[in-house]
Amino acid sequence: MTGRRATAAALAAVVALLAAGCGGIPGSVTSVDEPGFTRELPVPPLAESRVVDGVRTFRLTAQEGTTELLPGVETRTQGYDGAYLGPTLRAERGEKVSVEVTNALDETTTVHWHGMHLPAAMDGGPHQPVEPGATWRPTWAIDQPAATLWYHPHPHGETEAQVYRGLAGLFLLDDDASRAADLPREYGVDDVPVVVQDKVLDDDGQLVLDHDGGEPGTLGGTVVTNGVAGAYQRVTTERVRLRLVNGSTARTYALGFGDRDLDLVATDGGLLDAPVRLDRVRLAPGERAEVVVVMKPGETTRLRSFEADLGGVAVPFAMGGNDAFDVLELRAADRLAPSPAPAWEPSEHAAGDALHEGDATVTRTFDLAERTINGETMDTGRIDEVAVVGTTEVWEVRNTVPMPHSFHVHDVQFRVLTVDGEAPPPELAGRKDTVYLEPRRTYRLLMRFDDYADDVRPYMYHCHMLLHEDEGMMGQLLVVEPGSTARPGPSERLAGHDGGHGHG
Repeated sequence: MTGRRATAAALAAVVALLAAGCGGIPGSVTSVDEPGFTRELPVPPLAESRVVDGVRTFRLTAQEGTTELLPGVETRTQGYDGAYLGPTLRAERGEKVSVEVTNALDETTTVHWHGMHLPAAMDGGPHQPVEPGATWRPTWAIDQPAATLWYHPHPHGETEAQVYRGLAGLFLLDDDASRAADLPREYGVDDVPVVVQDKVLDDDGQLVLDHDGGEPGTLGGTVVTNGVAGAYQRVTTERVRLRLVNGSTARTYALGFGDRDLDLVATDGGLLDAPVRLDRVRLAPGERAEVVVVMKPGETTRLRSFEADLGGVAVPFAMGGNDAFDVLELRAADRLAPSPAPAWEPSEHAAGDALHEGDATVTRTFDLAERTINGETMDTGRIDEVAVVGTTEVWEVRNTVPMPHSFHVHDVQFRVLTVDGEAPPPELAGRKDTVYLEPRRTYRLLMRFDDYADDVRPYMYHCHMLLHEDEGMMGQLLVVEPGSTARPGPSERLAGHDGGHGHG
């Protein structure tokens, strides 16, 4: 379905609902199940690694399996080193890392390191396919602040299906600031990853990816955390740190607690300057947030997704905006170990990492509409933008249609300068690589292209609502040395390049 037809179908569905009298009824069009919270939250294991010749090396195998998303129901899924999701990779700033990715699926895949600063040839986008039975071994140096990043497939046209079936995992980065911070830090105990996703299951409990023309894509009635519906987490400390990841393909969440506030301590790309007290945080697909929650002995509370403010979309109730449901239960022990209030000092790298608007020498404009960016759909043989390594740029990004879109840029962490000329809200004040775009508002993003010039292999920028991405809402950016002859437009070298296929 083309973008224009998809939009027309979505609007037609809304008109039908209104004609049936549903438009005046508050509540959701998508019925989200409310499970009993009876299953302990599975925590992805920390991936094993070995250091050889100064390189920390991990291994991942993409494979088939079955998972009990619902109790007693075996659902066919995909995962890394297991049936669903993958282990958590962890590395320090300054380390050199390598990941041996083996494809045990019967289809081509890739692994994109979402939020990572690394060479385009190692990025894991559409130009680095790993064929069935092959192994791909990207290697790069970690040189960015501590952050909660993640990894997932990125094959052009197939990203949504593979992520939906379960291929995703976390990649945690540590640095001097995070190591010294007063923050919960025992992985799986008081520092807990929470990957939130929604699914549609048929009568046999199998995954359904429903392309019925609805926007912004499939919105599922079964919500899982780390692959389990109705999960609870035991809490043994006064404060618990939740690393929230929106791993859904289309749904935007507004996550918080009805009975207490939370401290937002980090966004996509790392720690904020200081904690920000909020009642909830909105996360579009691909966005992350680290929050710290205070607990009292013996109490129980639930992380909830409230009705999400989608910012002026045409019909929020048809796009998940009116859905509200519990996601995860926290159960505090009768005695809790003390935890300090969140606090930290700047990293020794802070000055070098800082972005300054006065350094920007280029301004680019990006309009997102239906399935296009600046009127174009994705073409793997066309370069859309060319940036010079070492330069700072401002990207003015606008969602021109009244439907949800989000915007993700590979390789960089950007700073949101303004939203419609005003300072961004506190939850957008940190380092970001993905941002929800409220319709008809202009987001000015500041970014710098450090390192890794390559006049053949591009980085991607795209909508992270994965149906939109697969249907063409993506562009290609080269980062080149000064004086390069690379220009936007069709590229014979790119079209004929093997894209870094894995080897058997």
